[in-house]
Amino acid sequence: MTSRTTPPVIAIIGTGIGGLAAALRLAHAGARVTVFEAQPAPGGKMRTIPSAAGPIDAGPTVLTMRSVFDDLFAAAGLQLDDYVTLTPLDTLARHYWPDGTMLDLMADPDDSLDQVTDVFGPRAADEVRGFSARAARLFDAFESPMMKTASPHLAAMAGRVMRQPGLALDMAPHLSLAGLVRRSFGDPRLAQLFARYATYVGGAPQQSPALLSLIWAAEARGVWTVTGGMHQLAVTLARLAQEAGARFHYNTPVHRLAAQGGRVARLEYTGGTLDVDAVLFNGDPQAIAQGLLGAAPRPTVRPDSIRPRSLSAHVASFAATPRGLPLAHHTVFFADTPNTEFDDIAKGRTPVDATLYLCAQDHGHVAADALHRFEIIRNAPPLPTDKKEDDQCKTMMFDRMRQFGLTFSPGPVTITGPQEFATLFPASDGALYGRSPQGTMAAFKRPTARTTLPGLYLCGGGAHPGAGVPMAALSGQHAAEAMKHDLSLT
Repeated sequence: MTSRTTPPVIAIIGTGIGGLAAALRLAHAGARVTVFEAQPAPGGKMRTIPSAAGPIDAGPTVLTMRSVFDDLFAAAGLQLDDYVTLTPLDTLARHYWPDGTMLDLMADPDDSLDQVTDVFGPRAADEVRGFSARAARLFDAFESPMMKTASPHLAAMAGRVMRQPGLALDMAPHLSLAGLVRRSFGDPRLAQLFARYATYVGGAPQQSPALLSLIWAAEARGVWTVTGGMHQLAVTLARLAQEAGARFHYNTPVHRLAAQGGRVARLEYTGGTLDVDAVLFNGDPQAIAQGLLGAAPRPTVRPDSIRPRSLSAHVASFAATPRGLPLAHHTVFFADTPNTEFDDIAKGRTPVDATLYLCAQDHGHVAADALHRFEIIRNAPPLPTDKKEDDQCKTMMFDRMRQFGLTFSPGPVTITGPQEFATLFPASDGALYGRSPQGTMAAFKRPTARTTLPGLYLCGGGAHPGAGVPMAALSGQHAAEAMKHDLSLT
């Protein structure tokens, strides 16, 4: 770290939630921040599709860990509630099974247990209580030293576990998440429900560590909706970063990073070049490994930090009038056989029998017979997949909904599949979550903020601490803090 008399010049490539979080932090700290985005609007995967009912969220829809965003705004001298309207959900999610069973999980844990008791019986409620307590212990143990630490060390975490023998039992390192839930629940439907949390970070339950049960603890502590849709969070962060002095260039891809004197020195983009003190890359790290930013940064990303790849998806975005089955804001329609879906995906095949997730963006805010905005997500393998599967998946989605008793008025449906995601997010292979969480050590293999090339930093869902909106925001904050330290920004 050296003293400087002029503000450092920092370029940020990409406007996902991580890049935007870093842009706000760095601009507020006094850096000269220039942000480059290949798309016409900010947000990265937090994107929208136009419709007759207004913009439809076509990316992440579940906002948890609100405190991450409270802290992000506070670090810039702002109050989150002054700029974004967040509403906590009473019903975290509604779940339907093919046999007609319905279960709501609630924000109030006692209400959740009452629901479980009514549907599955008192023994099942005891099982959910025990599983939830275990997940909460894991979340509390790993939030600070893992998620909120820029560069977690395996030795430090191992020492922490050794000092708390019960923690090792909770982690169940010998089990996958699928194995843990099979042991935890007598009813296979509850096992299917809680195994699904692996998909939140792009993993298959059979291959993801039991540690990922902590994702349920994050959700159990609250889920919020964003007035105007999730994309409003990205738009607001971009505006606030701009007001703090950051400059944004949309429709402006970056083609090359050049090094001089052993560190990043120049950025080449469509329309010009920029001499820089540092660059933050908010994209899939595999793009660097494949040379999409030139030869200089290529060696900074190890192969095991980006592979195996995570899940992709077919995403349907549409406006329609729903009829039939009552929905919540977040509703899950389970597959007939939970293992078949992920067995097919592991073989590179689009599953025929798949769990569907539906976000009813306007739930509770418009008349029942009005147009509602919807997003349906169906898991899929990353590339290579066949583009014509998009139409097949559309048919399968709506046929499946009809089997559950839910229909929609006709209307245009936009399907985004692995091929489109691969185009939108270069070198991603259509994988939406970066590296797969497969394996006990996966959390330690992701790239961290600092790279081996001085002046180059990483953030986003493909970097530590991983996928998901709050995790991506934390990655941007980790990168911003590293850059502030290295560039002598206060």
